[in-house]
Amino acid sequence: MAMVATASPGGTALPVRDQAPRPHRGEASFYHDRFHGREMANGETFRQNSDSAASRTLPLGTRAQVRNLENGRTAEVTIEDRGPYAKGRVIDLSKSTARKLDMMEDGTAPVEVRPLPGNRQD
Repeated sequence: MAMVATASPGGTALPVRDQAPRPHRGEASFYHDRFHGREMANGETFRQNSDSAASRTLPLGTRAQVRNLENGRTAEVTIEDRGPYAKGRVIDLSKSTARKLDMMEDGTAPVEVRPLPGNRQD
C-alpha cells in the first residue's frame, strides 16, 4: 500500500496510507480436494464450496474481487489462508469460486485481484 505524506495540525508530515486499493495480476489456481476440511491460516476450516482464498500478500480477512482476464467473469472472495506457493501464482481459490470464474477445465487462469473498499488495511 502506498504511503502519502500529509500535514498534521502542528505542521509536521505524517504518513497516511493511500486509500485506493491496488489491484494485482497473475495466475490463479484452485485448492486440491485434499485441503477440504483442513485448517486455514485464520484457524477456520477450509471448505471447497466457500468463497475462501489464499494470498501471500493480502491481509487475512480482506475481501477482494477476482476477475478472470480470459473471459471477464468475476467472483468475490475472502482471504483466509496463505499461499499459493507455486511460482507465478498470486491466489488460490476454492472450487466454488473456480467454477464461477470458469477455470475448472484448465485449472489455472490469468486474473486480476482487486481488494474491495472498506477492508482494514493494516
